[in-house]
Amino acid sequence: MYGYYGFDPTIILVLIGAALSMWASARVNGTFKKYSGVRSMTGMTGAEAARRLLNSQGIFDVTVQHISGQLTDHYDPRTKTVNLSDAVYGSASVSAIGVAAHECGHAMQDNEAYAPLRLRAAFVPVANFGSTLSWPLILIGLLIGGAGSTIVNIGIWMFVLVVLFQLVTLPVEFNASRRAVTLLDRIGILHGDEVSQTRKVLGAAALTYVAAAAGSILQLLRLIILFGGRRRD
Repeated sequence: MYGYYGFDPTIILVLIGAALSMWASARVNGTFKKYSGVRSMTGMTGAEAARRLLNSQGIFDVTVQHISGQLTDHYDPRTKTVNLSDAVYGSASVSAIGVAAHECGHAMQDNEAYAPLRLRAAFVPVANFGSTLSWPLILIGLLIGGAGSTIVNIGIWMFVLVVLFQLVTLPVEFNASRRAVTLLDRIGILHGDEVSQTRKVLGAAALTYVAAAAGSILQLLRLIILFGGRRRD
């Protein structure tokens, strides 16, 4: 029996995951905003810094382009594009240059066939499949056979795929940020304190991926506690 008077104590795991996600989101938004007010000494915009970083690595087949939205920046390996958001593309702030460099880090990973990036890309359809089917299967299993039914267990395994994708994502993101900071310093796009400031921006951004992974793990733990392998009357 789980809880008393209808209270499910495992909901605490979900609340912890939600709190981590909100904290990480507030942290990245606050850090980005703080250093968005710090203009880089070179005066380069995010787009200019991205192009220079790519050229420095001999990558000339990747396009740097503007997209709308707030912190919607991403690298698309299918179209070979570094996509920079409103606050990054034309801004000369330390934050903008850091985010642009991070996305260039993914382009560099793609250029050298970085194994974790290839693994994550291969995992995308699998993770989407698991994300789409996990909860419907769990609910159907509960209705048909109750907790611990085969269908519920299959649903839990589908959710495991989502967790694995989150874990595979972590080394890819950390590596891209490490490449970004190293190159920004090495080729002189940022100087002195600007390097450490950019490191803080990218460190805060990395926390969102850590929080997402932690939240998924906590949700999986909750599913295992509630339904994992035991059939209840």
